[in-house]
Amino acid sequence: MTSEPAPAGPPTPAPAHATWEPLPATRWEDAFLSGNGHHGVLVFGDPNDDRVIVTHHTLVRPNGAEHARPPHLAAELPALRARLLAGDLTAAEEFTDDRPLQWVQPFHPAFQLRLRRPSGAAGRDYRRTVDFTTGEVAARCDEWRSRVFVSRADDVVVQHITAPDLTLDLAQDHQLPGAPTGLGVGHGTLLTSDGAVLTLRVRYPDSDRACTGVTLAVVTGGTTRLTSAGVRIAGASEVLLLTRVRRHTGELDVVEETRALRELIDEGQSYDALLDRHLVLHRTAYARVTLDLHADDAERVLPGSELLKRTHSPALLERLFAAGRYHLLSSSGLLPPRLTGLWTGDWNTAWSGAFTNDANLNLQTACAASAALPEVTDALASLIHRQLGDWRENARAVFGARGVVAPAHTDGESGLSYHFSREYPLHLWTTGADWLLKPLVDHDETRGARDPRTAAVLAEVALFYEDFLTAEQTDATGPGTGRAGQLVVVPSYSPENRPANANASWGAINAAMDLSAARHALHTAAAYHPGTPEALRWLALADRLPPHRVNSEGALAEWAWPGLDDTYDHRHLSHLYGVWPLDEINPYDTPRLAAAAHRALQLRGAENDSAHGHLHHALVAARLRDGERVAHALGQVLDGDFFHASLMSAHYPNRDVYNADAAHTLPGVLVEALVQSTPDRLVLLPALPAAYPHGQLTGVRTRFGAEVDLSWTPHSATALIRPSRTHRVELRTSSGTEPLDLVAGEDRVLTLGAR
Repeated sequence: MTSEPAPAGPPTPAPAHATWEPLPATRWEDAFLSGNGHHGVLVFGDPNDDRVIVTHHTLVRPNGAEHARPPHLAAELPALRARLLAGDLTAAEEFTDDRPLQWVQPFHPAFQLRLRRPSGAAGRDYRRTVDFTTGEVAARCDEWRSRVFVSRADDVVVQHITAPDLTLDLAQDHQLPGAPTGLGVGHGTLLTSDGAVLTLRVRYPDSDRACTGVTLAVVTGGTTRLTSAGVRIAGASEVLLLTRVRRHTGELDVVEETRALRELIDEGQSYDALLDRHLVLHRTAYARVTLDLHADDAERVLPGSELLKRTHSPALLERLFAAGRYHLLSSSGLLPPRLTGLWTGDWNTAWSGAFTNDANLNLQTACAASAALPEVTDALASLIHRQLGDWRENARAVFGARGVVAPAHTDGESGLSYHFSREYPLHLWTTGADWLLKPLVDHDETRGARDPRTAAVLAEVALFYEDFLTAEQTDATGPGTGRAGQLVVVPSYSPENRPANANASWGAINAAMDLSAARHALHTAAAYHPGTPEALRWLALADRLPPHRVNSEGALAEWAWPGLDDTYDHRHLSHLYGVWPLDEINPYDTPRLAAAAHRALQLRGAENDSAHGHLHHALVAARLRDGERVAHALGQVLDGDFFHASLMSAHYPNRDVYNADAAHTLPGVLVEALVQSTPDRLVLLPALPAAYPHGQLTGVRTRFGAEVDLSWTPHSATALIRPSRTHRVELRTSSGTEPLDLVAGEDRVLTLGAR
């Protein structure tokens, strides 16, 4: 029997822009990933049992949280404030309605597509690859080929399998780890003239909600027949699979879903044609920024699992930078990345696979503006705007205030504050809205235009502070030792820490993070509404906030209220919010506070070695121009075995708990170490680790509307600046400070001296 040779497939991508493995993945954590910000896939298994786990951002399992509301505590707020200001350090322990901790709805996978071939069919020369430039996951073995991507153009999972005399069993399998009992599962299979349609509906226990997946199989050659689990394809030359998942109430119109998938084929769209439509969106976004550390070519071509063992290799950092931007882009669309990005193979995802807004989501989106990923900012804006009604209810219920308060945790559906406990009184945290809006403000500065939707939300944040910042300290000799008329933030919460004082409450007074956020929110809202009476009122309110406090050890205190002592060994660095992501504290304008912040960073422990803690440390260190500390924090992650073979990361060392924090945050750390900007300042090579003496970073966006390409050697550096608007900025380098006049459309080349 003869057959046509399998197609050669796409060209091999450059090593830094892909990763590969010579062996199949047996664990879903090592699966290669693709996604379009709506659907995601985890591709693993082997040629005899090829598996593609399908996910979707909307897939959260009802657990009672869908009915949860924020606690109605506003009437008790005056008494709480009075007790805290009078020195009762335990008062906030009772500011609750005594409910048990309620987790948000858990994120879960939909199902896995399983393609099983007769045993022994596979052979030699196995290789699997994910191409970051295309979003395509490919595997080969002998003449068998499989290619998968998730289309940004058509919002569909596309898989193409070829082999001579291809025989396989195809099924949609919901039996994934942690699947709860009581799921209502229904399968459907229908043969068509050119293949089959498979459907899988999973209804949640005690709920009218369900998710349904539809897979259209188009088979070339051979025969297709029904089996008890799906279909048996025999003697084919190729199989094309198109899959979509919907979460819904009631029944889904499967006929309509099938028709929509069929239209993609009826329009003559082959796999390659569908891929081309996707590439227009994906490749354009991915290629905007690149990092080259002049790595050894022999290391650049290594499999990811081998490269991860070379923790000091520039090739590893190049690939992790590329993979991080790829995964961040791939998980951002309908919503921004979850704790697990857009992927999980387990129904029992840690911390519900939620969006955690008091550090994790904010760190993951750290490079959205600078690393030229407006798609990530748009996804974050989508999350914010769809939840504003819930944010308003949080402000009213908990604080009796107008405006908005963001929750610390959300499943993407509800933005209500209901996830809290005595040890984690997250309902007291008022900084969330400012932190979530910061990337949107950065994006506006980058593009030189203010989004009216962002302006409207900022006004609501300022409105909240107008009502919330009402407890005045009028006795200049009292506990706060401030001036008469000065405001206090009370209650105040520094995630997820508490003062070191014996019996001190988690809820306290004047957390540094809350002070920085209130000032920033009021000033930013005023800047978005110039010349208005509201702007003048907000600026006056900001001027009445107390300054930061420096403690007896010379460190920026986590609580500006005297008598509240610092707890240093903690994974969060909430008190350094003014350093990063804000520009409130920096070595140029506020050197005394910057020195205190640096001392606070030196004293900070790593607690449980969470990846987000190490990389948050690195981001702050970069802003404070401490390259050695950046290198140390990166080393804690690179040497700590945080990355799976997929180059997705874990929350703890030794690849413990699948989590996207390290993967998505690392590109932001490297950009901050090389290029920093404000609307009026450009800082070049502020914190370059000595281990990377040569390199090139291209395409970085600045907040004054210019793109920067930077190259460096041990002795010099060159920056190409492409401004889109005319502006004077302050240029900061190791040689000093000078003004830099930029003219829109006129490129500037800067040659810097010895570093």
